[in-house]
Amino acid sequence: MTKEKLLKAAGLGPEISSREAWKLFGIMAEFFEATEKLAHVRPAVSVFGSARVKPGTEYYKLGEETARLLSEAGFAVFSGGGMAVGLNIDLPREQPSSRYQHISLRFKHFFARKVMFAKFASAYVVLPGGYGTLDELFEALTLVQTGKGPQMPVILVHEPFWRGLITWMNERLVADGMIDDTDCKLIQVVNEPKEVVDTIFAFYEKRGFGPSPQEREVLLNL
Repeated sequence: MTKEKLLKAAGLGPEISSREAWKLFGIMAEFFEATEKLAHVRPAVSVFGSARVKPGTEYYKLGEETARLLSEAGFAVFSGGGMAVGLNIDLPREQPSSRYQHISLRFKHFFARKVMFAKFASAYVVLPGGYGTLDELFEALTLVQTGKGPQMPVILVHEPFWRGLITWMNERLVADGMIDDTDCKLIQVVNEPKEVVDTIFAFYEKRGFGPSPQEREVLLNL
């Protein structure tokens, strides 16, 4: 069977190839716009959590207070807070852009958005959340673990929520040799918003927030 017949049988005719090519331009545009707008927004902290948490609830207040203290400490906050940078994603059930955002970027592609969260952050702060939050958490851990991203704090907020996951990671992943015990130490668990700020400053106390030449190279190839 010829290449043309194979493509046609798979529903991949010339018109599909053309759409895919134009899609690449859309992806490039997302990267370009985000990089242009975020290049000088530093130091910044990427904050993850559920978009489904309702105003006035415990987790919502926890997120507000955490973002407020990070902002007061001089950080731009990717997703809420003082210099609020919203890296929003088009999903049918998720909330619209926050009215508190000073810079609002809208993505169609998850991977482009995830790169921006990683590329410009000095820390990851993870509040209680669902699948999307867990996806961002393990993406961050993988980048730090493998050296494909710079070393930085990965902070889980509200220990009771994360207790079962941390226990499972130690009892299954470490015990079965899927990760090293040192990999679990990449995670720091805190309960209070002030501890988030203190943990970040403690990490950077001796080295400063600016990336090293080696880390710049890592970020360039992220």
